[in-house]
Amino acid sequence: MISLFLAMALMVAMQPNSASRDRPVDAGVAQALASERASTIRDLRYDLTFSIPSSKGDPIRGRAVVQLALQSPSRVVFDFSQPRKNVLSVKIEGADVAADFVNGHVVVPASATRAGVNRIELEFIAGDEALNRNDEFLYTLFVPSRARLVFPCFDQPDLKARYRLRLEVPDGWQAVANGAVSETRVSGTGGSVSSVTTVEFVETQPLPTYLFAFAAGKFSVETATRNGREFRMFHRETDGAKVVRNRDAIFDLHARALAWLEPYTAIPYPWGKFDFVLIPSFQFGGMEHAGAIFYDAEDLLLDESATQNQLLERASVIAHETAHMWFGDLVTMRWFDDVWLKEVFANFMAAKIVNPSFPELNHELRFLLAHHPGAYQVDRTAGTNPIRQPLANLDDAGQMYGAIIYQKAPVVMRQLELILGENTFRDGLREYLKRFAYGNATWNDLVRVLDARTNRDLVQWSRAWVEERGRPTFTTQVRVNERSQLEGVDLLSEDPLDRGVLWPERLHVVLGYPTAARTVSVDVTRDRTSVRTPRGLGRPLYVLPSGDGLGYGLFLLDDVSRDYLLAHIEEVPDALIRGAAWVTLWDNLIEQRIEPSVLFATALRALPRETDEQNAQRILAYTTRLFWRYLPNDVRLAQTSMLEAVLRAGIDRSRTQSQKAAWFNAYRGTALSPEGLAWLERVWRRQETVPGLTLAEPDELTLALELAVREVPRWDEILQLQASRTQNPDRKARFEFVMPALSADPAVRERAFARLSFVENRRREPWVLESLQYLNHPLRQVHARRFVLPALGLLRDVQRTGDIFFPTRWMDATLGGHSSPAVAAIVQDFLAGELQYPQRLRWTILTAADELLRRSDAIR
Repeated sequence: MISLFLAMALMVAMQPNSASRDRPVDAGVAQALASERASTIRDLRYDLTFSIPSSKGDPIRGRAVVQLALQSPSRVVFDFSQPRKNVLSVKIEGADVAADFVNGHVVVPASATRAGVNRIELEFIAGDEALNRNDEFLYTLFVPSRARLVFPCFDQPDLKARYRLRLEVPDGWQAVANGAVSETRVSGTGGSVSSVTTVEFVETQPLPTYLFAFAAGKFSVETATRNGREFRMFHRETDGAKVVRNRDAIFDLHARALAWLEPYTAIPYPWGKFDFVLIPSFQFGGMEHAGAIFYDAEDLLLDESATQNQLLERASVIAHETAHMWFGDLVTMRWFDDVWLKEVFANFMAAKIVNPSFPELNHELRFLLAHHPGAYQVDRTAGTNPIRQPLANLDDAGQMYGAIIYQKAPVVMRQLELILGENTFRDGLREYLKRFAYGNATWNDLVRVLDARTNRDLVQWSRAWVEERGRPTFTTQVRVNERSQLEGVDLLSEDPLDRGVLWPERLHVVLGYPTAARTVSVDVTRDRTSVRTPRGLGRPLYVLPSGDGLGYGLFLLDDVSRDYLLAHIEEVPDALIRGAAWVTLWDNLIEQRIEPSVLFATALRALPRETDEQNAQRILAYTTRLFWRYLPNDVRLAQTSMLEAVLRAGIDRSRTQSQKAAWFNAYRGTALSPEGLAWLERVWRRQETVPGLTLAEPDELTLALELAVREVPRWDEILQLQASRTQNPDRKARFEFVMPALSADPAVRERAFARLSFVENRRREPWVLESLQYLNHPLRQVHARRFVLPALGLLRDVQRTGDIFFPTRWMDATLGGHSSPAVAAIVQDFLAGELQYPQRLRWTILTAADELLRRSDAIR
């Protein structure tokens, strides 16, 4: 009886897992399906071939030979989100397989597989959605789970594979991928047959699908050697002088990033060769494909008029993507609920890497301005989200990205480094990288590594900062005695969402006095914290709990501090404290504790006296936002002459081209007076120059658009002439796409918006966003109200068909130019009528609409 039972049990064990065999296959990449595959598939390899025709209208044929090991015969579910007709054949060891096609998946039945190694061959027509095909080039972009749009695969981060790639491209095209080129051959020359170049690449180290990448097309290639390593830069820039002016700086910044990261991580660069591709109008600033980083060309090939912020941003994005070679590429999150983990370290490390390249900068101020305002822009709103979020299906993974993981998370990680100490923190990261190299890990895996190195409860700390949404609100109580001497300062912390959450953090409270500022450190561990102030001091002119840029939260200023800073902020001698004060004043404006006209007047008064370029650019950004979004139309018009005078004086006064560019850009973005617009038009027509500032083709393109949206005389002639004199074909194509959005004819603008309802017209996302911004420009907002509801209605489709940042940027571009209660009501009515609307998209709308809704309430 016992032997019969054992025999039956053995037979059951040898059968395919019935639970997985019978489990339904949902659309997208569900976590349940991903877990099933991760538990059954081992030793995964892809051998891929793509035949790319010269015409982007012709289909791309592909072949995938997928080798994998199974413990027992099991169904194999490929992700391939294309019509069934796009799968031309499925074979195992040369024999046809009767596969099922379910919800964007190709299901190979368990009966066709075996225990051990299986070689599954699929021939297919590749989908175009993630191939970004242009007339002269294409590039892949598969994050977070868009590889399934192009070829059959297992589109989840914890099934890393080795890739062999073969590309057949038109002769004269360049090709680049993760691996190095192993062979190139040309065939089909002569007669009427077009020649084809076949490029084969060596097999990669283990990669998830979202990091597999290739690009092909008419690219120029620049090569340089730094510290014994060869770098290659692929680009399409037609301005040779621009390339020469930037190339060495770009190569140097990559080399410096590697030189910093290798000793910090104690791991040599893991990916062999190092290429990068500069793509016109790329959807992101950069994408960290191992061995083949993709960048937005405009962010790296800077014009002579580049501002300090643009130079910093270039260095930061290069450092960010290079850091990903370890954080994200070498060690990858297991599931996209931890996508923040790779992004936080890329941004956190980038801040450290960039510092030596800009020794003249105040880097504490740089960290503050690069992270806090962007994080607060989301975290203050009803649409904020936790850093780490649950995720049931990778269809929603794109909505995990945003300022919370890119800007807030590095601030949080900085607090963690303070808790542990720099060396302990670094040693923990080294252990984490070595333990999980070429594999996957979770945030909790890292917490366990770090928790073993400290007596602090990192689990509790993580629960507040990583798992909960929102930020603390601090109010300040200043206690003085009858002799007006300072007795103490109390900080009251509360959870604005009334959940009782306490965010432990270290603050450096600044007490401002006429001759110097005093800084007092305090650890916030309860809802009321007493700051130990020095004895014998009088009442400070101001109290700034975030004074050195360390603290994170909403800091509501006491009345005395607020009034003093509004009247004297330019007199605060320390640039970091001034920067923190500006960020805090802006937060208090959002909370309706400061009148917009008062802060605008403060900015106009303070700008001429601001000596730090980083602060000046931040104040210019606030001034522009106040001008368009917060000042009523009659006040705006009344303030135009004064604003233009301040900005023109700033241009004239600036000593460097970077400073002049910052002031000129603000002038170009706000000028309304006939005199101001006439001057800008003379500059655009090259009848007048801006002394000390060289304007390049992109500057003139933007200037033409700004003149047209203001409907200056002969605006249409300006657009046509600008299109004709634009030399770069990629910039020209973008400009011509945007032009209809600038028309003075409302019917033309309506057609320009209507075309965006078709997904094929939304492929080039930066083009679409620029069009939306001009369609909804503040000067056009009355007519543009008609676009708001349709844009809201399209958001689901934008999320389904677009790349990760597109939904957020779509809503920002739609609502950014509006300030009327009528548009606020449209948003509120839409959300009220969509009770089953996806939560993350609801958050996206609420974040984009936050200032609009607040201002509408204030007006009413």
